[in-house]
Amino acid sequence: MRDLKIPAQRHPEKAHRPDNAQPKKPDWIRVKAPGGAGYNETRRIMREHGLVTVCEEAGCPNVGECWSQGHATMMIMGDICTRGCTFCNIATGRPDTLDVFEPGRVADSVQKLGLKHVVVTSVDRDDLDDGGAEHFAQTIRAIRHRSPETTIEILTPDFLKSKPGALETVVEARPDVFNHNLETVPGLYPEVRPGARYFHSLRLLQRVKEMDPHIFTKSGIMVGLGEERQQVVQVMDDMRAADIDFLTIGQYLQPTPKHHRVARFVTPDEFASYEKAAFGKGFLMVSATPLTRSSYHAGDDFARLRDAREAKLANG
Repeated sequence: MRDLKIPAQRHPEKAHRPDNAQPKKPDWIRVKAPGGAGYNETRRIMREHGLVTVCEEAGCPNVGECWSQGHATMMIMGDICTRGCTFCNIATGRPDTLDVFEPGRVADSVQKLGLKHVVVTSVDRDDLDDGGAEHFAQTIRAIRHRSPETTIEILTPDFLKSKPGALETVVEARPDVFNHNLETVPGLYPEVRPGARYFHSLRLLQRVKEMDPHIFTKSGIMVGLGEERQQVVQVMDDMRAADIDFLTIGQYLQPTPKHHRVARFVTPDEFASYEKAAFGKGFLMVSATPLTRSSYHAGDDFARLRDAREAKLANG
């Protein structure tokens, strides 16, 4: 086993930041280096269609496992973000213009991979009037046309600077799951997610459920950034007040010395405790492990989520 390393020179815009020492990872979050026939075939299809994946751009530790099973999270609208979150491994800068053929290429890849469930995410596009909402909608429609049986999960930006109606555009395309991550507790937003607003993100998810109660809503946070347990529990309560169905909690891993420091590694027992607390608060689905990421095992979790809602409805 070995750690996956991300080169620091990938982020020239972060060069002014002081270095933060990267602590040694405990055994429970070490992963195998990616490889194998399934991994290589997924990689080939992504390259063939000129697609970006968050699996690579964000340095996800689960890329080897997921790609070996033909699962990849498509990242639309380019690989340059207009935000500069201190935890994120995606480059910050001025993005390129939108590729109008990208939705079709995503749909082709979903069909070739034979995906039963697909996750589509994006960078923040504050440079666009609608934040990329119409591009999301076109991608959802293209996948529906090519693979009508595939369930679609989207992981969107917050549309904080978008014109009115952006969120409605995405919701009207009817994804099966609408995910937007809160990322951390509100007290850490100024240093971890400075371009975002905690209660705006929370309200975004609440509005999705108000517009279409049939869409599952989902959000996630990282731990190990310096938060306290009670702050995490408060986020759970805030999410349930916004009628969010699905919560993910994973360990923050520092991509380079220029990124936010890892305050500590949360133990598997603590994650189990968070999961128990979240289910007790009424979430339909919870994934809380050190390696949990938004799209990790998303297809299996969606099936459990759907079963949980049906059971809840049956029980009144």
